[in-house]
Amino acid sequence: MNTLRIFNHHIHIKFVILGIVHFALAAASVYAATEIRYVGDDAAMMRDYAVLMWRAVFFAVVVVACLSAMGVYRPQRQNRHVPVLVRVVAAMVMASLVAAFAFYVLPGLFLGRGILFMALVLSLIGLSIVQLGFYALIDQRSAPWRVLFYGAGHNAAETLAYMRRRSDHSLFNLVGCILAPGETPQVDSQLVLHADCSLAEYARRHRIDEIVVTMDDRRHQFPSDDLIDCRIAGVNIVDTLTFYERQTGKVKTELLQPSWIIFSHGFRRSFAQDAVKRLLDLAVASVLLAIVWPIMLATAIAILVEDGLRQPVLFRQRRVGLNGGIYWIYKFRSMRTDAETPGVAQWASVDDPRVTRVGFYIRKYRLDELPQLWNVFKGDMSLVGPRPERPEFVDQLADTLPYYRVRECVKPGITGWAQLGYPYGASEEDANGKLQHDLYYVKNRSFFLDLLILMNTVEVVLFRKGGR
Repeated sequence: MNTLRIFNHHIHIKFVILGIVHFALAAASVYAATEIRYVGDDAAMMRDYAVLMWRAVFFAVVVVACLSAMGVYRPQRQNRHVPVLVRVVAAMVMASLVAAFAFYVLPGLFLGRGILFMALVLSLIGLSIVQLGFYALIDQRSAPWRVLFYGAGHNAAETLAYMRRRSDHSLFNLVGCILAPGETPQVDSQLVLHADCSLAEYARRHRIDEIVVTMDDRRHQFPSDDLIDCRIAGVNIVDTLTFYERQTGKVKTELLQPSWIIFSHGFRRSFAQDAVKRLLDLAVASVLLAIVWPIMLATAIAILVEDGLRQPVLFRQRRVGLNGGIYWIYKFRSMRTDAETPGVAQWASVDDPRVTRVGFYIRKYRLDELPQLWNVFKGDMSLVGPRPERPEFVDQLADTLPYYRVRECVKPGITGWAQLGYPYGASEEDANGKLQHDLYYVKNRSFFLDLLILMNTVEVVLFRKGGR
């Protein structure tokens, strides 16, 4: 396997290894900084060494968390060397701020300013070198995980089309597509393979690690015996839906069948899981409110200055929540008060002319979403979940997109998996793209995935991904 399943979420092994290397490097930088700081003063160095281990571990955890928040461990960054280095620098700046705050709250973890500064500099140099070397290792041509598609028809072509981004196939090497009996090839002719031996023998000769069954029709001439031989020989066998989900973090809705939802591993819900998620919502929302209330006050004043004291600062709208229930969502008003004809729902759009001048900036930096913290406290929303839609749009989308209402089995969120992986959109096609991400989240949701999404939302805000 080229991924690890951690609390239901698929993470590429190479990024797990990268995180471990980063952790070790950051911890080592604390020891190195201590050596440099106390050179020639053995007594002082020994006093610090006695308590240094936990401080080094804490510093390394902060660094790795900040790198994750900047999107360094996400595959789509792998072919953009300069932006990734910018993210490494931003992560180290963030780590310095987080560490400074933590030292104030937890004085037992305190590192001297000189040691902290040197540790940050050493980590930055080491991380930058590691990052540049890492990208050479995950280049597609050197990807060690060799994958073979069994089937070269419509299903295989659609799968490859939906994985057209380089990041979608950067961590495995597609050997080709074997044409199944009765199929008409629809993939690139260079990928079509004709096996002159059994499937098991072909897999052995070409060192295949995994076979993805992409046949258009499994009812006839399904190679059960060959696939069993391959499985026994150690070759991993998966269907298209599983492969697509694992590699892209999405669910391919075009192939989705009711049986997949009924029998697949996932879609689990328990009282304990809901209780932990609720505690996380309340804790993080409280901390966020304590941090951002000055920004919220400044935003409200800016709206009043532009539009006058008689115009509303907040905007509320009906949205669909848990189990299809309706609730009122709150936002800072970013559009004109006459933006919509009463009773006529209208999609927002990129560069929407109804947006005010202040609205342009608060949308750009997602500040208009901050009042939704009140929805989180009330229990209407969670911090993490599918973005809520208006009832009018939900009825429309549910008629055209199968399984759209499956996303309603969890609370909607201020941020979500779709916000990390899909650009802003306002159409049925975009809704389908976001649905693929939402179904992945609903199926695999966990405390770990929620934390991962919350950390990576920092990247979305700072680098304005998906701004309207």
